[in-house]
Amino acid sequence: MRHSEFWSLMDAVFGEVYAPTLARDHALTALSSRTCVQALEDGVAPRDVWHALCDELEVPQDRRDGGDRRRVIPPRRR
Repeated sequence: MRHSEFWSLMDAVFGEVYAPTLARDHALTALSSRTCVQALEDGVAPRDVWHALCDELEVPQDRRDGGDRRRVIPPRRR
């Protein structure tokens, strides 16, 4: 997943107005209490940030693709 895909998913799932605020202000437990923005700046892969955010906010699996069933979300790393 590229950074642009991450931001596109943020807008699709959380809305263009709320997504930037969420990414900037919500600290994620799974990412050592970093926000999405901080984690991305620190070099965490966008897919790992996406999965951490969706898991913490309990986004259902069927909504994680932003409503585009053709979009393939890379699986979380093991």
